[in-house]
This record gives sequence, structure tokens and C-alpha cells, in this order.
Amino acid sequence: MKEPKKYPILSDADPEELVNIVRDGVAFPYFVKLSDKLHFTFEEWSSYLHLSERTIQRYKKESKTFDPIYSERIIQIELLYKRGSEVFGSEASFNTWMESNIVALGNVKPKELLDTSFGIQSIMDELGRIEHGVFA
Repeated sequence: MKEPKKYPILSDADPEELVNIVRDGVAFPYFVKLSDKLHFTFEEWSSYLHLSERTIQRYKKESKTFDPIYSERIIQIELLYKRGSEVFGSEASFNTWMESNIVALGNVKPKELLDTSFGIQSIMDELGRIEHGVFA
């Protein structure tokens, strides 16, 4: 079996690579880089991953990789932010949108939906509508 690339540019990763990344687990240093890039606090990640901040700190202390269930959510969020930045043309514009109440998403901030796969998919669907000029 070939060794999967540890962290390819995820938007270019095929489903098999993504499955392998999730199964291998996201390494804590990669998680920290992603957190810095997305400007997420451990408190925010705690709510998105349904983990206590103390558990996240333990991952840090022990230099652990995240379990697949948490790795999958981390990767989903990363892919969402890559896609959103493409649709909006910049990370800053997408971040502003993520912090705004969006009527099409139930008048909530998209960032508040990152704690479930359904919420992430709803945001992805809305990005598709925006990209194609379909406003609800």
C-alpha cells in the first residue's frame, strides 16, 4: 500500500487521500497552524468538535493526533474555508460573511453551524448558490 501524503493541498486531495488523512488523524501541530490561519480559538474548536478545551490541551501536551471522528470535522471545516475563500475571492471577505447573520441560513451566523456535518453542508450549499448567483 502506498504511503499517503500527510497533508496535501486538501482541495486537490481525492476521496481516498482524505479518508487516509482522517484515519491517520490530524496531527496537533497541523491543527495549530490551521487554527491560526482560520483565527479560531481552542474554545471555538471545543464547540465545533464537541471536546472540552481541557481535552484539546491534553492533545497538545501529549502531541497526539486527533481521533478520526474529530479529524474528519477538522478537515471538513478546512475544506469549507478553502471553498468559501474561492467563492468570495479572499479569506477576509469569507470570514466577514461567516460572522454575519445570513437569512438563507435561518438568520444565524454560518460560523455557528460548524458543530455539525449538516451545518457544514448547509454552508457549502449556500456557497454553491452564491457562486451561481442564486439568492434565496
